[in-house]
Amino acid sequence: MYRKSVKISLILVYLVIIAGAVVRMTGSGMGCPDWPKCFGYYIPPTEKSELEFQPNREYKEGQVIIVDERLKVAASNFTSEKTYVEDNWQNYEKHDYAIFNPTHTWVEYINRLAGALAGLAVLIMAVFSWKKRKYKKRIPILSWLCVFLMGFQAWLGATVVYSVLAPAKITVHMVMALVIVAVLIYLLKISSEKETNQFRTRSFQTLLIIAVIMTLIQVVLGTQVRQFVDEQVRSLGYDAESMWLANPDLTFYVHRSFSILVLGINAFLWWKNRKLNLNLNRINIVMALILLEVATGVAMYNFDFPFLSQPLHLVIASLLFGFQFYLLMESIYATEKIKKL
Repeated sequence: MYRKSVKISLILVYLVIIAGAVVRMTGSGMGCPDWPKCFGYYIPPTEKSELEFQPNREYKEGQVIIVDERLKVAASNFTSEKTYVEDNWQNYEKHDYAIFNPTHTWVEYINRLAGALAGLAVLIMAVFSWKKRKYKKRIPILSWLCVFLMGFQAWLGATVVYSVLAPAKITVHMVMALVIVAVLIYLLKISSEKETNQFRTRSFQTLLIIAVIMTLIQVVLGTQVRQFVDEQVRSLGYDAESMWLANPDLTFYVHRSFSILVLGINAFLWWKNRKLNLNLNRINIVMALILLEVATGVAMYNFDFPFLSQPLHLVIASLLFGFQFYLLMESIYATEKIKKL
């Protein structure tokens, strides 16, 4: 039951990553300008009129309206008069963003719901982990650490909103998601009692560690490139896809060139696995994901960001990291066949 809960948690965390990719693609990051509520509601509004001042209406403390392009928060429970009374309201102090777009709001809201569902799954996993304490003490410890990390990730999400999508905080938010993926994959591996016919060499394991680190670096570089694209979108508009990367900055070229190194080291690992018969066959999936990642990157640059190419690029990168990390776990826990090459 515990391993099943780990698998469900891992799937749901990846669904959150997918939802986050859709948020980025649609520009919905500020669809809910407050946290944890959305415009002061647990279920967000669908029409702008719900966020406009209305006379003779019961307002609850914390409820949000938009007045003169500013978010106003109800200072207490009250029934409004015929005209707007400033004393009943406080300015929202976290930021000055006050744009309501129903599509963006609900895309971001669904992303938050997915995050809450994943958090609940991880909590249930941690409860089930208690029965594993006699098998391996680190299982419950790491399971509850994962609960803490999910809470920390939620807090990071709030800081991203409060910063109005600051690039550095978006990057940390993405890296933390991959850290959670790594912990869940590690728990999945160490909770397995099945023996395998897989083998390893020290050099293969060392190169695999380097490959995982390189993928993480590439993800960080990718978030910086994406931030540059976001800035171009805001400047040039959504209809100017051909111009978004017309004059890219240095980070783009580093990101593109670094992908050659990522492909090269993983291709070498693929060849080495076949030559030595290590039976670490997930390297085939890793290679397929790298090729798909390259393909989506080429499509975005050469074919003006085809539909879904951006979220696919991000999701494939996170899947690549996950499979690489699981492959590393398989290598670490495999029988040592050859010590030196």
